[in-house]
Amino acid sequence: MSAEEKQTQVKVAVVQAGAVPFASEACVDKAVRLIGDAAAAGARVIVFPEAFIGGYPKGLNYGLVVGARDAAGREEFRLYLAAAIDVPGPQTARLAEAAAAHKSYVVIGAIERELGTCYCTVLFFAPDGRLLGKHRKLMPTAMERMIWGFGDGSTLTAVESPYGRIGAVICWENYMPLFRTAMYAKGVTLWCAPTVDDRDIWEFTMRHIAVEGRCFVLSACQFLRRSDGPVDFHPIQGDAPETIIIGGGSVIVSPLGQVLAAPLRGMEGISVAELDLDDIARGKYDLDVVGHYARPDLFRFEKKELA
Repeated sequence: MSAEEKQTQVKVAVVQAGAVPFASEACVDKAVRLIGDAAAAGARVIVFPEAFIGGYPKGLNYGLVVGARDAAGREEFRLYLAAAIDVPGPQTARLAEAAAAHKSYVVIGAIERELGTCYCTVLFFAPDGRLLGKHRKLMPTAMERMIWGFGDGSTLTAVESPYGRIGAVICWENYMPLFRTAMYAKGVTLWCAPTVDDRDIWEFTMRHIAVEGRCFVLSACQFLRRSDGPVDFHPIQGDAPETIIIGGGSVIVSPLGQVLAAPLRGMEGISVAELDLDDIARGKYDLDVVGHYARPDLFRFEKKELA
């Protein structure tokens, strides 16, 4: 099916699962299995959490204090850089094969390596196995800035599909009003929000964006226990195997803010929802923040073309 053959219905899935910290091949193995599980449930758009390939090292401090780093922290970063992946590369080839095998769009968070720098990246795969593009997180949050580079405007990606444009806004990028406006202006209809934010308030952020942008919001969060990490992984939350490091909260929301798949807590799982894509136009009837509600006579949003 080509991107030009527009559809009015689609089943989508958000995958709530934990990465295998510092083990990219194990992460890919898990992703391939979960793509199959989501597709078996009928999903044609499948969204994974932030940093699913490579892992999100929640609870590590990388030996950092202002003005100093220590040897143990440098070794932690070396391991993290070693677990990052090249884009494209052998791991993306395996993910592409899984997307093609199950004829689904796959949106998945990965830690990308370029030279000696890691980036928090989202990858977009087509049902025919093409890597359609990527988005690098523009603004790493707090201490993430010590382990990830900054994305730029060259990867504000929105890909065409039979279900409208699919875009990804990573975790706290969703709190950047101008970035949201840029994505609304691109006409994103399936707003993917890969995250590790497991706070209860995240649901309300996702519902606000769905209502503001009159788009479907698909937010996938990790669920990670201490037992999922290697023996030498010592997060600040504690070393007891049952300790929850990232608590989930994946959710799917309609353009009018209706929760179509309630936040999933306390477990791994796949949430699935059937979307009526005509609800987007119904929502635009009274609110189009980059159209009739934009008031360009008072406010101007300029697009800057980057080389």
